[in-house]
Amino acid sequence: MRVHICAVGRLRGGPEKELVDDYLTRFDRTGRGLGLTSGGVTEVEDRKGGGRTAEADLLRRAIPKAAALWVLDERGQMLTSPDFSDRLATLRDGGQGDLAICIGGADGLARDLVAEAGLAISLGRMVWPHMLVRAMLAEQLYRAASILAGGPYHRA
Repeated sequence: MRVHICAVGRLRGGPEKELVDDYLTRFDRTGRGLGLTSGGVTEVEDRKGGGRTAEADLLRRAIPKAAALWVLDERGQMLTSPDFSDRLATLRDGGQGDLAICIGGADGLARDLVAEAGLAISLGRMVWPHMLVRAMLAEQLYRAASILAGGPYHRA
């Protein structure tokens, strides 16, 4: 299953981008034998100032056809890392070819896009900068692959 990160905004070079790239490379390396690979990061940007509704439309166009949809949303479920890995494995084992995980911009995601998602995930009760959330999500993808592979990275 290919896991795509679809995000609002452009991540320029710097430590956040380096972290995202590093963790997605690790995810690919660890996940490949498990049937999990990175579909990469697709960035969208609303240059016309249409807000969350326009951003949601751009994100919908970035999601691969027939992909399952998960979103990151502060009102979503708080999962443990093993729960997150189990959810990925369940989708993969069910024959899902693609999963898109959407990250909103500074104002979050449009409510209708959140409602369309099969799963809304919260990274905790604190609000995180949307650019940093990419690195956190990429790390959790790598951690999930490590958990599924029985590797030593996750020590819970």
